Amino acid sequence: MANMVMFIILAVFILGSALVCVTTKRIMRAATFLLFVLFGVAGLYFLLDYTFLGAAQISVYAGGVTIIYIFAIQLVSKHTLQGLSEKLRGKRVICGGLLSLAGFATVVAVLLKNKFISMAAQLPDTEIPMNQIGHTLMGADKYQYVLPFEFISVFLLACIIGGIVISRKEK
Repeated sequence: MANMVMFIILAVFILGSALVCVTTKRIMRAATFLLFVLFGVAGLYFLLDYTFLGAAQISVYAGGVTIIYIFAIQLVSKHTLQGLSEKLRGKRVICGGLLSLAGFATVVAVLLKNKFISMAAQLPDTEIPMNQIGHTLMGADKYQYVLPFEFISVFLLACIIGGIVISRKEK
């Protein structure tokens, strides 16, 4: 019961921070709320007794990635950031809402077609050992995630370098 209450508190915290992160107009506030989201996810790992993943979440993502984002934001000139305030137009809001609704419908269709919801109800209530999670995350075999992990890290590095190059061009 206590775990369920903590899960609900963390879920509300994560969803609230994520919502503020994507709706705020100030970029530093968005980075701060992204940090809160990542701390909340680390709290979920600690709640599941995955202390290594929780510590890695805090040190790598909440610490490292958020600091990289903040440095990238600070490298962009203030004049560039001041010109980015944009007013929402009705047409763009409607298009965004329709795209979000289409994405949600696609996710629900995939879940129902592949019977993920009924499979989740039939899962045994056993704990997955930490070494199996580690092998899955850092393995190179089929259904293991070291290649996507490395791809995402290279992609983020390329995005940051591109942002620095764009911000340093002289006019």
